[in-house]
Amino acid sequence: MRQMTLVGFLQAQNCTQLASSWRHPESRTDTMSKDYYRRIAQILEEGKFDLGFFDDRLAMPDMYGGDHAHTVQHGIRCVKMDPLIVLTVMGMATTRLGLGATRSTTYFEPFDTARLFQTLDLMTDGRAAWNVVTSFNDGEAMNMGRDQHVEHDLRYDMADEFMEVVLGHWDSWEDGAIVQDKATGLFAHPEKVRRLDHKGRFYKSRGPFTVPRSLQGHPVVIQAGSSGRGVRFAARWAELVFTAYHSLADGKKNYAFLKEAIGKAGRDPDKVKLTNLVWTVAAETKAEAEDKWAFADSLPNETDALSLLAEVLNFDLAKKGLDEPFTDEELESMSGGHSARDLVIRISGKKNPTVRDFMEVTRRGRARDPFVGGPKEIADRMEEWFTERACDGFVISATHVPGTYEDFVKFVVPELQRRGLFRKDYTGRTLRDHLGLPRPEIGAWRTGAA
Repeated sequence: MRQMTLVGFLQAQNCTQLASSWRHPESRTDTMSKDYYRRIAQILEEGKFDLGFFDDRLAMPDMYGGDHAHTVQHGIRCVKMDPLIVLTVMGMATTRLGLGATRSTTYFEPFDTARLFQTLDLMTDGRAAWNVVTSFNDGEAMNMGRDQHVEHDLRYDMADEFMEVVLGHWDSWEDGAIVQDKATGLFAHPEKVRRLDHKGRFYKSRGPFTVPRSLQGHPVVIQAGSSGRGVRFAARWAELVFTAYHSLADGKKNYAFLKEAIGKAGRDPDKVKLTNLVWTVAAETKAEAEDKWAFADSLPNETDALSLLAEVLNFDLAKKGLDEPFTDEELESMSGGHSARDLVIRISGKKNPTVRDFMEVTRRGRARDPFVGGPKEIADRMEEWFTERACDGFVISATHVPGTYEDFVKFVVPELQRRGLFRKDYTGRTLRDHLGLPRPEIGAWRTGAA
């Protein structure tokens, strides 16, 4: 029986995806401590989640007004620690939970990225995943020594080659290369370790790679591209796709489209999991959950929304009045989130939407259409999306931590298990085992079989 994939959506920062979450009275305040992340990992593993993965940015949201003062004052994702380091802490606190982190193809080198994640995969017995991003805005560019961010489609062209280099390095060591025969003095078979010698349009990387394959072969590749170019990238490379569809009808349409794109890329659509972002507010009863949600939804403010919108659009919204339409030129100049811009134009029905339209449609800084209720109500909605083929599972986002995950594991997971929609226990050791993905053969990605 087909079963759901469950992913915890995490942040190595002072708040969740919601900038307001730190204001919640039940949110822990030790978000820069090892104990905080150990506890999150243990809760997710208790709930038999496939994976916990970290979103990340390389800059504070300081595009709005061209200053970081409001970001720090309001705690709008102003603390951003390195998620890979945090994952090592979580890996030591668990034995089965998959562990994923975001890393940008725009601002790092392929060899370094390949080595970091393959090492994490070895240190966690095959539980690592890499969330591939191309980054968003000029703030990140300036932090990484550039004057401005790379143009949207060009950075995906760069990312395609980046993936070729990373996967090429991951394929450098054959299984069984290492023998460690002390009697003969043979550590490893040299004919089973190859040098890449890549020379391309954007990257050069010689090798040989220095980290052997892991229990699951190599880390699982996650991607969340939703623009036209991003979808093509995801169809070619992703093994787990992070989506954010805004309605069941929208989800079914785009699920079918992306699965078709994966097939056209020469890959098996059934071996790529599509997981949709959802906010959950769970309690023992629907009434209790609705009270919890009403309180959580009272915490965000206008500054949260404007700051986070400016960040993702790479456009200073302080230059516009709330009800002032964007010009064609301004819309074209939004070099960050093309998918967010295009969504607002489509949903609002306006060729030239306003800042307020962007706030209302994207609900940036607020939770969108949360699943609120007792075990039955939330499981009903999840089952509908899953069985109607709008997704293969869900990325659970939190209004506060660790409470959101504790409530979901306590109230919702047992109901999903009772319905046969989710595992009662882990049946394998690696993340690929959890996801039902095959261990990749050397070179499989070149033929579309990955």
